[in-house]
Amino acid sequence: MGNILVGTASWTDKTLLESGWYPPEVKTAEERLKYYASQFPLVEVDATYYAPPAERTAGYWRDRTPEGFTFNVKAFSLLTQHPTRPGALYKDLREKVPDKKNVYLRDVPAEVVEEVWQRFLDALWPLHEAGKLKALLFQFPQWFPIGRRNKEYILEVKRRCEPMRVCVEFRNKTWMSEDNQAETLDFLTRYGVPYVSVDMPQGHPSSIPPVFAATSDLAVVRLHGHSDKWTSKNIHERFGYFYGDEELKELAPKVRALAENADTTQVLFNNCCQDYAQRNAAQLAALLKEPG
Repeated sequence: MGNILVGTASWTDKTLLESGWYPPEVKTAEERLKYYASQFPLVEVDATYYAPPAERTAGYWRDRTPEGFTFNVKAFSLLTQHPTRPGALYKDLREKVPDKKNVYLRDVPAEVVEEVWQRFLDALWPLHEAGKLKALLFQFPQWFPIGRRNKEYILEVKRRCEPMRVCVEFRNKTWMSEDNQAETLDFLTRYGVPYVSVDMPQGHPSSIPPVFAATSDLAVVRLHGHSDKWTSKNIHERFGYFYGDEELKELAPKVRALAENADTTQVLFNNCCQDYAQRNAAQLAALLKEPG
C-alpha cells in the first residue's frame, strides 16, 4: 500500500479562524500556517483560483512549512476556462482584455494568455524547486464535456506545466457517465494524469459519481460533503457539511483500496465551513491508522 496523506482545502477560511480551531496565541498568517503544518502533512491552496499568486507568497509557503510538507495549488480560473474578473488579472494586462464583467479564455488575446501562464507558473517555481508542490489542481467547469478538443486541452495543460505535475477534476458528468467512464480513465492513465476522485452531492448537473480511481502514481480524493444547499451562492452553505462517524468509516476502506494502486494518495476535505474540514481530516487520519 502506498503512502496516504490527509489534509484540507484551506487553512485561512474566515469561519475557520472564528471557529476556535487555532489556539488563541496563534494570530498571524505565519503562525497559522506553521500550526496547520504541525497537524497535517498537506494542504490545498484555493485562493489561487480567484487570483494568481505572487512569487513572494509561494516563498512564504515554502519557508513556513517543514520538510516533507506538501501543497496542491488550484489553477487560476482563466486557465480552467471559468469566468474571470478582469480585475483578477495582473495589473498591466487588464487593459488588454475586453471591458466586461467576466472574461473567458476564448475572449483573451493569445499573447495575454501566454503571459498569464508564464507568470502563474513562475510564481510557483520556488515551491516546486523545494519539492513542496505536489500537484496543480485543474478543476474544469460544468461546460467542459468529454471530447477530442477538451482532451487536447488537458494534454496542453500537462505540457505547459511540466515539470510541475497536474491533476484534473471534472464537473461535467459526461466524463464519468456509464458509457464514458472507462474511456476517461484509460485516457488519463495513458498520459499519466492523476484523476481527482470526488465525494459530492448527487443529482445536480455538476455531479460526478463517487468513483475512486488511480490513473497514475499519485491518487487524489477531494471530499466536498453532501450539503442539501449545493446550488447556493453562499460558499459556506454549499460546503457546510460535517461528515459523520459512519460516513468516515465507509470512506476509510475506499481510500485504502485506492492506495493499493498508487504510490501516494492524497485525501483533501473541502467541506470548508468553520472547522468541519479540519476535524473530519483528523478523524479520518486516525481511522486510517487503525489495523485493517
